[in-house]
Amino acid sequence: MTAITVNINGIKTTVPGGTSILQAAAEAGVQIPTLCFHPDQEVKANCRICVVEVEGQKNLVPACATAVSEGMVIKTATRRVLEARRTILELILSRHPQDCLHCARSGSCELQKLAAEYDVRHNRFPRDEWQLPLDYSTPGIVRDPNKCVLCHRCIEVCTAVQTVNALGLANRGYDTQVVPSIDHGLFESPCVMCGQCIHACPVGAITERDQIDELMEAISDPEKVVVTQIAPAVRLALAEEFGDEPGGLRMEQLVDGLQKIGFDYVLHTNFAADLTIWEEGNELLERLQEGKNLPMFTSCCPGWVRFAEVYYPGSLNHLSTCKSPQQMFGALVKTYWAERMGIDPEKIVSVSIMPCTAKKYEAVRPEMIDSRYADVDLVLTTREIARLFRMTGINPLKLAGAPFAPWMGEYTGAAVLFGASGGVMEAALRTVCELEGGTLEKLDFHDVRGMKGVKEATVYLNGKAVRVAVAHSLSNARALMEQVAAGESPYQFIEVMACPGGCIGGGGQPLTPTDQDRARRMKAVYDEDRSRRHRKAHENQEVKALYEDYLGSVMSHKAHELLHTRYTLKRKNT
Repeated sequence: MTAITVNINGIKTTVPGGTSILQAAAEAGVQIPTLCFHPDQEVKANCRICVVEVEGQKNLVPACATAVSEGMVIKTATRRVLEARRTILELILSRHPQDCLHCARSGSCELQKLAAEYDVRHNRFPRDEWQLPLDYSTPGIVRDPNKCVLCHRCIEVCTAVQTVNALGLANRGYDTQVVPSIDHGLFESPCVMCGQCIHACPVGAITERDQIDELMEAISDPEKVVVTQIAPAVRLALAEEFGDEPGGLRMEQLVDGLQKIGFDYVLHTNFAADLTIWEEGNELLERLQEGKNLPMFTSCCPGWVRFAEVYYPGSLNHLSTCKSPQQMFGALVKTYWAERMGIDPEKIVSVSIMPCTAKKYEAVRPEMIDSRYADVDLVLTTREIARLFRMTGINPLKLAGAPFAPWMGEYTGAAVLFGASGGVMEAALRTVCELEGGTLEKLDFHDVRGMKGVKEATVYLNGKAVRVAVAHSLSNARALMEQVAAGESPYQFIEVMACPGGCIGGGGQPLTPTDQDRARRMKAVYDEDRSRRHRKAHENQEVKALYEDYLGSVMSHKAHELLHTRYTLKRKNT
């Protein structure tokens, strides 16, 4: 590719042909502000915050959408440029609510940051705010259309990355709005509540549905016993909220912090992740033996399950019947665990701490009452827990640490892997291969790791080749489901996670700008797996005790009652 030399603010920089002014400026160490631009998305050039002067051109040009040319002279900080950017910001702010103190994105809002950087203290334009109702229709996501800045980033992630098409544009010109794909609430659209729109949104127009007040009410009630489970991806990302690297927070410190907040018992979703492998692994072997409903898809991701229910109801028999670890855990807390601890299940408030907004939806699904109560009562995201720590003045990184409560706290390295794309598959293969009489010399299945959209591998069970695949992001899942629908899938076992990178990039995680950030969290997953004494799900002694003392055996009638479910057609309104 031809090398091109340009002059940016007097700095000569050589970049490949086709490079944008925005990218070239970054190479030269010059920062150009953006709002609609996202490094993992197509260029949109909607906001024009990134305008610059190019010598010889009459009009200012958007740096994100203008390619450099040989000898181009670019100025990014002239009075004309700065005045244009301030004017654009003032126009956006003239319609934007001035409620930063009440906004969930205060302190992490890209618009707020730009207004501060460009010293926008007064606005020359009259206020003309939208007066639109907030959308509380989904259990996991809240839309505030009044805060939308029309960057279109949410539309692109929903359409191109997830292929869900739950969001689109209505009206034209000054009246343009981002709306659900039908003229109703978001829940009536094909939305799967994955929450990737939250990560894409630069402001507070889309946020998670906060349940902190409900939690604190339960903690304050002396008649309630508040029990929590922690998903594996939570600890890894929570450290970032307190200025450390992914994985910098020890699990014992997180347990200590949650106890200090007021949780009565702190347990781990990873216990149920190991349990999921026992059930799902045997379900896979059963299907392979019978040759029915193959390929089998994993079912631990509620965003993916809803996607399948909406778009591929004819292929639902290919999903594993296993509940997710969250729901298995919830069902057992109010049955097995309650019995062992001598606690009345009616007093238990089952709380899960998840990296995922779709888990809030999963918890209120009508099927999830196999304990005769709601399996899970409240779901808080990683971001909510971070806010709760700040609210209570607790920095978990400063704590000494505390152990998990008795029962349902033990876990193996295999369970930790559930936090990353490919992890459920790898955990399952470690167990399935040994259930079939083999012994694994190497536990790491590198072929199913990484940020590639679809990964595949071949394993051998009793000398028979079994082809497996892993997909993250629903556009990749759609491609695999199309093969199944056409009867052309070459695989026997497929893992799907709705979010890029899997749960480490979940909709409830600390705001995740790029795939590079997700890859750092993924590395922390594998580091923790390697540090565990036991790395195979079938080595979990507490799970063995569960079967011996309560469930009877893997895939037993009682196990099916509590740990399995079925999935049904969901309306698709488009």
